[in-house]
Amino acid sequence: MARFTVSVEVRAPAAKVWAALTDWRNHARWAPLTTVRLTTERMDGLGAGFVARSGLGPLGFDDPMTVVRWEPPQGDAPGRCDVDKHGRVIRGKAWFVVVPRPDDHCRVDWFEDVTVVPHRLDRVTGGLVALAGRAGFGQALRKMAREAER
Repeated sequence: MARFTVSVEVRAPAAKVWAALTDWRNHARWAPLTTVRLTTERMDGLGAGFVARSGLGPLGFDDPMTVVRWEPPQGDAPGRCDVDKHGRVIRGKAWFVVVPRPDDHCRVDWFEDVTVVPHRLDRVTGGLVALAGRAGFGQALRKMAREAER
């Protein structure tokens, strides 16, 4: 199993950051070698679905996800979004929390708790997936933060 957390401080309001993070197609701009397509008519709220494809051409994999928790930030209360990952390669959960801070700033905490399929590979690849995930999501969140701060 691969578990990791990445946090980034953002000099932008929580509502603006939430809107950016939950426009799933934005993730393709921030995450290298990733494209995102919607699989449901609605992009927001419970039940919204999308697929992130990571890799180059045929050397990649689909990561289908469905939103299972949707709580936008309200005033000083943090927002949280959870997705179930139900692909043939990666399964598990991912979620992020957007924590409002004073002066129209916020913090984003991103969590992943995933398994590589087949499970026997997970023992070997779990640590590597966590390391790569932490680095990749860290880079993507920093890029998102720079964009939101403009």
